[in-house]
Amino acid sequence: MPSFDPNAAAAPDSGVYGLPFTPEESKVILIPVPFEATTSYGGGTSGGPEAILRASRQVDLFDLETGKPYEAGIAMLPSPKEVAEWNARARALARPIIDAGGDLDAAPGLEGKLAEVNALCERMNDWVYRTASTWLDAGKIVGVVGGDHSVPFGSIRAHAERYPGMGVLHLDAHADLREAFEGFTWSHASIFHNVMERIPEVAKLVQVGIRDVGGDELDYAAKSRGRIVDLFDTDLFRARFDGVPWNRQVRAIVRHLPKDVYLSFDIDGLDPVLCPHTGTPVPGGLAFAEATALVAGIVASGRRIVGFDLCEVAPGPEGDWDGNVGARLLYKMIGWTLKSQALKSRSRATKRTARQKRTAGRRRTAR
Repeated sequence: MPSFDPNAAAAPDSGVYGLPFTPEESKVILIPVPFEATTSYGGGTSGGPEAILRASRQVDLFDLETGKPYEAGIAMLPSPKEVAEWNARARALARPIIDAGGDLDAAPGLEGKLAEVNALCERMNDWVYRTASTWLDAGKIVGVVGGDHSVPFGSIRAHAERYPGMGVLHLDAHADLREAFEGFTWSHASIFHNVMERIPEVAKLVQVGIRDVGGDELDYAAKSRGRIVDLFDTDLFRARFDGVPWNRQVRAIVRHLPKDVYLSFDIDGLDPVLCPHTGTPVPGGLAFAEATALVAGIVASGRRIVGFDLCEVAPGPEGDWDGNVGARLLYKMIGWTLKSQALKSRSRATKRTARQKRTAGRRRTAR
């Protein structure tokens, strides 16, 4: 818009990153999902989308690596009231189950509560899938802002249907490969077991920064016949201690991925200094610059980022530090996604021109 000044302070009631764009005017659509029904340790991730929105208005719009992502248009949809209502209901039902450690025999009525929680999670999954599908069909780049890490299942499903054979780059402290956790089918600890079992179009899952994992999860990954690749935090650090630079590690990580890549980032994949209030923080993790260099490495390799989610950001009681880090990581993800798609478009145009020249040359020779 002609009156928009990207260097001015954002208005308090402006859109994400202080931008004036409507969803229809924007290339990038962010879907807030304030849902954390099965969170079993720390809470607050349902406040993540609002914390990121609030903090985003303090982010300078010129990015030293990706330029001016905002010019493509970025819009966050209104926070869905129905999802917030499902979350409140599911959290209340899940609490006694979590307190019992998932033991349904510990108190009467827990089995019925569990069934209702799972049903509410399925309703949320369907809402995310339909919303993501609508905007993907409109030609938008779609990102999900959680909420706990159960919420992007519907978005991953929608993207995989449109990009069959895609890979998921998963940054996290946890593998999230449990078949279920505390009885919850759609637990935040089960997101990628559900993805790998229920979305066959996902060809590869590459997990980076894992440092808190169960034996059953390791067994499940080992039996995937290479469909799941785990890159553990201890191994990444050991390589660094041995003098392997991060950019070389990034190139090795990216080689595991197919040409189309979906980013699924749990903020606790970062050093917990950067996300102290996330639900399940674990010592270790990537620095901010390491995480963004990993995303940049996808683009440098010629691969295309087709979609993304950022989950588990939880606002703290004393300030917006977690939201600030989340908003900045999200802006980097948006910027590199836009660059990757622009590079792919130019590559296709170059190949088309080359084919046309070869065809023209053959025609001249025939004459």
